[in-house]
Amino acid sequence: MIPPRPQGPQGRSGFLRLARGFRRDLLSALPERFYRAWMAEFRNPLIHSFLCNDPALVRLILRDRPGDFPKSDRLREGLAPLLGNSIFVTNGAEWARQRRIIDPAFEGGRLRDSFEAIWQASDAALARLTPGEIDIEPEASHAAADVIFRALFSLPIEHDIAARVFRAFRAHQDAQPIVNLAAMVPLPRWLPRPHSHRTRATAAQIRGLIQDLVAARMTAIRAGTAPADLASKIMTTPDPQTGRCFDAREMVDQVAIFFLAGHETSASALAWALWLLAAHPEWQDRVAAEGADLARDFTAASGLKATRAAFREALRLYPPVPMMVREATRPETFRDRPVPKGAQLVLSPWHLQRHQRLWDRPDDFDPGRWDTQSGKASARDAYIPFSAGQRVCPGAGFAMLEGVVMLARITAAFHLSPGHRAPVPVARLTVRGRDGILIRLDRREGNHREGA
Repeated sequence: MIPPRPQGPQGRSGFLRLARGFRRDLLSALPERFYRAWMAEFRNPLIHSFLCNDPALVRLILRDRPGDFPKSDRLREGLAPLLGNSIFVTNGAEWARQRRIIDPAFEGGRLRDSFEAIWQASDAALARLTPGEIDIEPEASHAAADVIFRALFSLPIEHDIAARVFRAFRAHQDAQPIVNLAAMVPLPRWLPRPHSHRTRATAAQIRGLIQDLVAARMTAIRAGTAPADLASKIMTTPDPQTGRCFDAREMVDQVAIFFLAGHETSASALAWALWLLAAHPEWQDRVAAEGADLARDFTAASGLKATRAAFREALRLYPPVPMMVREATRPETFRDRPVPKGAQLVLSPWHLQRHQRLWDRPDDFDPGRWDTQSGKASARDAYIPFSAGQRVCPGAGFAMLEGVVMLARITAAFHLSPGHRAPVPVARLTVRGRDGILIRLDRREGNHREGA
């Protein structure tokens, strides 16, 4: 079965058609030719942008000269109500300071420390799942939110504040399209931004709840009673250059992006991975066998070879963040074409990872490709689900561990089959199913090792 993807329009699309399409869904609005193009240019009265699929351009922007191509302010405009001045939207010296404080929390042994949170959240997810046809997206969101709250604040999702943040975040995702007027229209900084009332209300609710969690943790840190989790590590790590830690407002900004990156993106990847296994029983059987033998031991996770390959392939076909935007800080020449200062440079994992000139059978689900020479070459040139270079996601290792362990354990506990309706991917804050992702669950006998 070929995994579904929306068909874009043939030929070229005018600005008004694109703008209307963006409001509905980014993926189906963009032309089919982008799956073969090395570069494409958009020009209209509001914005001048270039889609860059050429691997040489991707390397130039993300790895070779990242300082010349900072994150676009348009992205900041669209996400500002929720993310404030978090590491996801900052640039330059401020971004570097934030990374110096945050990176130690995700180094080496910290993954081992987070394994228990992932296992406990997996146990809770398995206890909630019941046989029958279900929309797996809400279940994946619940499980991923549980992981991030346990890892950050040592709280299960059943905790009142955690549960309220989770519900508010679901409402915020519905209210906030990935491309919105605030992100599209260049406005003076003093002018109020045209975010919807619902977007601003849900963002304020989330930030207020996170503020309560941060305040409680700061009190516990001063009292010497705080647990040794990610929040404590980040809040007590000083910038090695200035000696200053994050203050309360800065920490609220960072927790908001940790929740977005550690919950929404992980939920998207897990839901699509489960559907892909449901549609491909031969790989499902291999993953189930690995999950049935998985011990409650961090080192055992390294043995999940087939599961890791399947999860990587899910990230290739359905990258949670389908597009990234950088900005040219000076005039450039890309592929013999002038690129003016201020141009928006769109890097699209969605198109790059399905590019017809860079991948063999790009729309097929084939986890075996990662062991082939051609698959490895394609991965080097055209696989950036966590971005790349100095701005690669600091939680990439955490996300891979979480996704692989959860995928193995759920597949070991339940036989998966596709629901009565194939999912249609759309881009919201992350890549989701337009009408959910339906999967039928049937319990496997003898494979689920509860709390093992």
